[in-house]
Amino acid sequence: MSRQLNRNIYPPMISNDSKSHPLTLFRYCPRCGSSHFNINNEKSKRCTDCGFVYYFNPSAATVALITNDRQELLVCRRAKEPAKGMLDLPGGFIDMYETGEEGVRREVKEETGLELISAEYLFSLPNIYEYSGFTVHTLDMFFGCTAADTRSLQAHDDVADTFFLPLNEINPEAFGLASVRKGIGMLLNTLNISPSPKHPS
Repeated sequence: MSRQLNRNIYPPMISNDSKSHPLTLFRYCPRCGSSHFNINNEKSKRCTDCGFVYYFNPSAATVALITNDRQELLVCRRAKEPAKGMLDLPGGFIDMYETGEEGVRREVKEETGLELISAEYLFSLPNIYEYSGFTVHTLDMFFGCTAADTRSLQAHDDVADTFFLPLNEINPEAFGLASVRKGIGMLLNTLNISPSPKHPS
């Protein structure tokens, strides 16, 4: 399923001679500083002076699926590009030395003010995230989460607004990031809920 997902939703790695390939931004060897840092294959560059090989791997990120006992899902509205103004789910990049569970707890706290009492890994999806003119390939890990007390819910960090939305009113197309759209669709399918045709205002 994941290989089919990659072919259908996400474009293949761009050819090595393209200026838009992420590896073209790495012009010098990070080990010795040599400019002889050449394409090795579609995933890596190799320094011909010191032999160092750098692989362009996806960054790890988290996504929180937080539901309550009223069959509602916590959603956010993005305050920044990419997809500014569109819906999103709480989450973000994992810091060094963090576990996925620690990362999702931290991101939810930073963006919504909520403390999680549970975070259970569900599935992962690849994504492409444009940041500061750089194409970041990510592996987004989705967690089913429960918050301790939602009364402290408030938008923070790069979130413009956050609120609970009934699951039967959710339209995956209202979400700005490809992996989140796919993940929302998978959640609704698992719960046997048809996506709503309406976009929330």
